[in-house]
Amino acid sequence: MKIYTKTGDKGLTSLIGGTRVAKHHIRIESYGTVDELNSYIGLIRDQDITDYDKEILKQIQDRLFTIGASLAADPEKSKMVIPDLHLADIELLEKEMDKMNESLPELRHFILPGGSSTISYCHIARCVCRRAERISVHLAEESTVDEKVNIYLNRLSDYLFTLARKIGNENNIPENKWIPRTNS
Repeated sequence: MKIYTKTGDKGLTSLIGGTRVAKHHIRIESYGTVDELNSYIGLIRDQDITDYDKEILKQIQDRLFTIGASLAADPEKSKMVIPDLHLADIELLEKEMDKMNESLPELRHFILPGGSSTISYCHIARCVCRRAERISVHLAEESTVDEKVNIYLNRLSDYLFTLARKIGNENNIPENKWIPRTNS
């Protein structure tokens, strides 16, 4: 199988189900942004983090492929059976955040991204996740999107923020607290 097909050379691509749409179509933007997010999650997994965190991130990557497939399918024409997201997938993120928060100091300030490369990668992934969520919410206003997709993306951005804090805490890296300057 060749990796190139030349079918997209004129700016169109196919959804699952065969519908041809412009490559800038919001459905393409939605699953393309999820793909970008998945790449950043892979970058975080490649860092010096715990094997446990790597395994959770691998599960997240799997769920992001599921989300991507769901978003890539034409809801009216696709007859392909797409893997689905489960409430347990969302609950896993919540459970993991609760567990991480047990060892973290209470959050009393906004946190500026940074502190180490790994922490920064978590924050970049969080921002890409928020963008994926915004695009998916927009798509849901125009077309069918499984509501669990938007909930999952919302929880995932919170998970990535919490993971950044956990990694900093484990490595004794102080949080970059945002202290707004006073008017003088």
